[in-house]
Amino acid sequence: MIYNVTINDKVYEVEVEKGKANLIKTTAVVAAPAPAAAAPAAAAAPAAAPAPAAAAPAAVAANATPVNAPMPGTILNVKVNVGDQVKEGDVVVILEAMKMENEICAPKSGTVAQVLTAKGSTVNTGDAMISIS
Repeated sequence: MIYNVTINDKVYEVEVEKGKANLIKTTAVVAAPAPAAAAPAAAAAPAAAPAPAAAAPAAVAANATPVNAPMPGTILNVKVNVGDQVKEGDVVVILEAMKMENEICAPKSGTVAQVLTAKGSTVNTGDAMISIS
């Protein structure tokens, strides 16, 4: 079977047979020219109001170590509360991403100083979920 695979705007034609794969040829993809601007409308529609800014993430205390989300997802369970003692490697949050449950572990031993997320909330990569002091 022959497949066209595009990686970084470069097309590779690949032939795959049972037990082996061969590169047939490589082609660079050329971007199509931008379409010409349309004529202005007789009456311009009023601009929509800008969407409200997302709430700023809560700040982690200066002397605390954050436990950050490694990927975007939904919090299924927060396993700790403020004041709990944790050891390095203890599971502190269960994060669902791409239909998989990921156990997020404490990066160090200490006391949970802040819980910055809740069950059901969504997080982005790098968002602080817990802080440990």
